Amino acid sequence: MNYKEVFFKLFPILPARDVLTMYLAELGYESFVDNKEGLQVYIPEPDFNEETLKETITNVSAFCTVTYEVIHHEKQNWNSQWESSFEPVEVKNTCRIRAPFHETKAGFTHEIIIEPKMSFGTGHHETTKTIIDAMSEIDFNGKSVLDMGTGTGVLAIYAEKLGASELVAIDIEEWAYKNTIENIEFNSCDKIEARLGGKEQIKPSELFDIVIANINRNILLDDMHAYAAAMQKDSILLLSGFYALDATIITEKAIEFGLEAILRKEENSWTVLGFRVN
Repeated sequence: MNYKEVFFKLFPILPARDVLTMYLAELGYESFVDNKEGLQVYIPEPDFNEETLKETITNVSAFCTVTYEVIHHEKQNWNSQWESSFEPVEVKNTCRIRAPFHETKAGFTHEIIIEPKMSFGTGHHETTKTIIDAMSEIDFNGKSVLDMGTGTGVLAIYAEKLGASELVAIDIEEWAYKNTIENIEFNSCDKIEARLGGKEQIKPSELFDIVIANINRNILLDDMHAYAAAMQKDSILLLSGFYALDATIITEKAIEFGLEAILRKEENSWTVLGFRVN
């Protein structure tokens, strides 16, 4: 799959960058890279709509100056660019995420190897880092885990390293599914089953102790019923991929399905929410 990169110059950068990121995440943009001039964002070429983009820019330009450039990336060139810019990610002293071409580093409880291809769960974005931090505070030992929108498989891999005994990792994109399988092998994981598809890949008979979904607000709201149906008493749901201003609507939807809020973490207004089945 080919990708479009949109390079934004913003003045002033804040809060425009945060607001623009929020809007673009809802439009299907999958990766967000801050830079000294503003923001770089990426979206699959079939999902790119410049008219919708211009409407979004109009909303932001009310309080800042916005200019942008659209760049086309072939898949091969995209992979090379992503690999060349990929740096290890360190989450406190609990987890270090690196590519296969990086050296290992002592001082971390867990290390995850991620081949940085088209999937964006490399740990660089606040959502991934914050949910990894939240996972570090939860008991995964012997638990069954569902990871929705798994991307690179990084969260499922981390869950296995934390002691989970049975894991299902699901993603709707074929390249993410294949990348997850590759990263499972890199990390010598043997308890993760990768599945290609969406919520329909959750079998009716399956119940999980922990459900993780790091996607975006709209999908989380639409699929909340599927997450709740895959949980049992005392199961935990971890949600990320949205801004703090969306936390209320997501919490209200979770409560509709009998879930109780138990956790909240934020980094740069990106939020992780945790819920438990009563």
